[in-house]
Parts: sequence; structure tokens; C-alpha cells
Amino acid sequence: MKDMIFILNPRSGKEQIKNQLLGILDLYCTAGYLPSVHVTQSAEDAEQVAAQYGEKTEILVCSGGDGTLNNVITGIAGLSKKPKICYIPAGSTNDFARSLKIPADMKQAAGAALSGKTARLDIGRFGDDRYFVYVAAFGALTEVSYTTPQDKKNFLGHPAYLLESVKHLSSLKAHTLRAVWENGEISGDFIFGMVTNTTSVGGFKGLVSQEVSFDDGLFEVLLIRMPKTAAELSNIVSYMFLKEEENEYVFRFKASRIEFWSEVMIPWVLDGEFGGVQEHVVIENLRQEAEFFVGE
Repeated sequence: MKDMIFILNPRSGKEQIKNQLLGILDLYCTAGYLPSVHVTQSAEDAEQVAAQYGEKTEILVCSGGDGTLNNVITGIAGLSKKPKICYIPAGSTNDFARSLKIPADMKQAAGAALSGKTARLDIGRFGDDRYFVYVAAFGALTEVSYTTPQDKKNFLGHPAYLLESVKHLSSLKAHTLRAVWENGEISGDFIFGMVTNTTSVGGFKGLVSQEVSFDDGLFEVLLIRMPKTAAELSNIVSYMFLKEEENEYVFRFKASRIEFWSEVMIPWVLDGEFGGVQEHVVIENLRQEAEFFVGE
């Protein structure tokens, strides 16, 4: 029997894993694996288990939302021998799974661990000891992206995002900061910024360029200056989603390392979860640092 660590968050999404678990375990046992199952008890639980047992197994299966996957990746980041990761998406957004075309069906996603098809992908280091799988972001539009209901996004597309954004215009807060990367620098007042390695953020595919390589050592960076009116915000959103003419408020570029300085502490989001507050942070791309089982 081959060893396997299976970390699952039963509270992710609509708790569908509870109805799928027996079938998934049967799939692995039939294939000759002896899964050691751990049900997470807290937000940091997955990180601790991954760090403690990650070197002792060839395959680590993770079922949960993007936040659970973030904890697992953070847990194995410091290991000298890292396991291959099989991700069974169970959250409400599942941006990472969307980008890698991992099946939404849990049993099919679990079966990827038996296919042997893997890819070494980039992950990000945030500061000295934090990591992220696909996005580090700040700003009010991050909150809108994750709080807009998925059914509204699916039905209305980018207009739903625009409506939510305009509704929050009066509460948008600009962050005065300076960003420096290997090929340039920029300063000003920004309402939103993200450093990504994905094609989907908050359930939207239009926010990031579709020309994304997950293993090239480069992040896709998006920074948005503070708009003064709802009309300016409308132009920003139109540019981002409809790929219209260049906009003086929207900046896109690639970087392997980017450093931010701000005048005050800024709250960050890592993979859809709170990532702490920072006044100065260095974000680095760790090229092909993690190996994932991928779908067709």
C-alpha cells in the first residue's frame, strides 16, 4: 500500500465534500493507496499538518477552498522534499482550479492524482514567511470581487462588477504607495492592486490577461489609480473587461519581484483570505516551486 496524506476542510463552499468523501476514499484505496485523512479544525490547521507530514508522503491531497490550498502550500514551502499536490476544489470561488482546468466534479478532480500527469508551477513568497498560490492583492475592489455573488457574476458578467463597484465608489479608499520592479517603478494613489499567477480572480476571467504562463517565473501585475467620478470608474472597468483603448488609470505589467512601500499600513488578501497589514512588502516569484496534478 502506498502512503497518501489527505487534508480536507469540511466547511468549504457548500460542504459538498461530506457527500463525496466515501467515494473518493474508495477510489484511492482501490488504486492501492492508504490515505491518512485529517479534517481541519482551524484556519492554520492545514498548514501545520502539511509541514509536519509533507516530507513523509509522495502525494498530498487537499480538499477545500483557495484558502485551504494556501495553507497547505505555506506548510510545505520550507520542506526539502515536497510532496506532489492533488487539489480537489470545494470552495465557492476556486480560482486556482479554474485556471488549471481542474474538474469541478470532486471525484474527477481526485482522480487526477492517479493519472500521473503533473506540472511544476510558480508560487509567490509574500514577505519573509508568507506564501500564495495565485494572488496577492489589496484595495476595496478586492472585497467587491469576493463579495459579489457568483450567480450574479455568471448572469450579468462584468456589468455586475461595475454595479457593485459604483455602489461602493463613495467608500473607495486610495492608498498612496510606490512600487518598484526589475523593469520600472510607479507611484501614486491606488484603489486596487494585485500580483497574480492565474487567469481567474474572484470568479472573473477578465481581470487578468489570458496570456498567462504558470511556470515562467513571472507574475501578472495590475494596478488601478483612484477614479474621481463614477464615469471614470466605468471607463476603468470597461477597459479591464472589454479590452478597450489604453486607460491612464490602469497599469498592467509582468514582474518576477516587486516591492511596495506605502505611507500607512495596507491590508492584503492572499488567495482570497486575509494576509495581514503591511507598510512595506517584497513579493517574489518562486519559479516551478510546487508540483501539482493537473487536469486534461
